[in-house]
Amino acid sequence: MTDDASPLLGAKSYDEPSLFEPANLLREARRQRRLPVADVPEVALLDPDGDIVRHLASSGRGRLHPGWACYHTQMWTTDLDGIEVGVVGSAVGAPFAVLVAEQLAASGSRLVLSITSAGQIGPLPETPCFVLIERALRDEGTSVHYLPPGRWSVLDPRLDERLGTAFTALPEPVLRGSSWTTDAPYRETAAGIAAAQREGVVCVEMEAAGLYAYAEALERKVVCLAHVTNTMATQGSDFEKGPENGAHSALAVARATAFALG
Repeated sequence: MTDDASPLLGAKSYDEPSLFEPANLLREARRQRRLPVADVPEVALLDPDGDIVRHLASSGRGRLHPGWACYHTQMWTTDLDGIEVGVVGSAVGAPFAVLVAEQLAASGSRLVLSITSAGQIGPLPETPCFVLIERALRDEGTSVHYLPPGRWSVLDPRLDERLGTAFTALPEPVLRGSSWTTDAPYRETAAGIAAAQREGVVCVEMEAAGLYAYAEALERKVVCLAHVTNTMATQGSDFEKGPENGAHSALAVARATAFALG
């Protein structure tokens, strides 16, 4: 590699462990903040928009987890018909989402769900709707640190199969499709969108490719869903999620996913 080449595509030593481990960071955070050692729920939900967290806080449906030791976030826990779920808000973008997912696994979570807002760029029968992301274009940097360079990150086919009929009874449709994961939402050019459309992509978001690469590399259970609510504000009124900014619908999807994979 020449001196002016991007280090992103340089050798990553994929079989070599990291010297910086999430468990070590969590240990020091607990020491500094005098937090108890307490496992988090086995099911965790990443809420990049923060709407679910705000709903849990304002409605009384959630409570703060006393032992969540992440320096950057809080965790709210709630009960979804007998399944305790830990919800972490505002983990926007693949680097942040994967950082939190690593810490969740080190803290006791066995299944990580991500429900993020997404912009529609391909045909969908109706919006708003949810898309179970089966594969994500790797137009971000985080995935390359977990897997060799490639075009797609994919949902574990075993999880996909178990989710076969999980969403049939929900009030808002859950479709299957491909997404484009980008690190730069304000560089979604017409040419970039057209290229993604040629790949059969239906929506654009910021986390799935990194999360699925992490999951494959470290054999973790991760499921990413997109709540398609907008066309990047190019057609007037946009970004409408419904009552409570879509929190009820998103929690229903999280519940269905957790029950199917529990």
